[in-house]
Amino acid sequence: MERGSSKHGPRLDDQLEQEVRGLLQGQPGSSRVEEWHDPEPAGEDQPQAAEFPDPGDDLRGGAPPGMTATEAERRTRFASFLNRSLFPADREKIRAAALAAHAPDDVLAVIDRLPDGEFMNLAEAWNAAGGGIESQRW
Repeated sequence: MERGSSKHGPRLDDQLEQEVRGLLQGQPGSSRVEEWHDPEPAGEDQPQAAEFPDPGDDLRGGAPPGMTATEAERRTRFASFLNRSLFPADREKIRAAALAAHAPDDVLAVIDRLPDGEFMNLAEAWNAAGGGIESQRW
């Protein structure tokens, strides 16, 4: 009867099999079979890792140059209710598309601030409504 490997003995084979048992059997929770495999918690002298940044703090790389993170989030919310295939479009066509997409009142308020005329893309409409744009384009 062959036990799997000729490089080590039956006792080491059994030990290796037990170490991966949690992964093979798909046990919920930790897949670690032995307690000594679990990672240790951070020491007392280690700083606490923040899960989320403080409100209002912009993270480097979180918003395009020339915009704050809040402006970028508002523009993203505005854009999430409008398809790119909608453009070029005027204010009425943009408003009709936003209503069809069940846009909330704050998005409709931005659309109502648009001047008359045709907008070639979403960024042009956002800028015409008073929203900020990037200072550097790719």
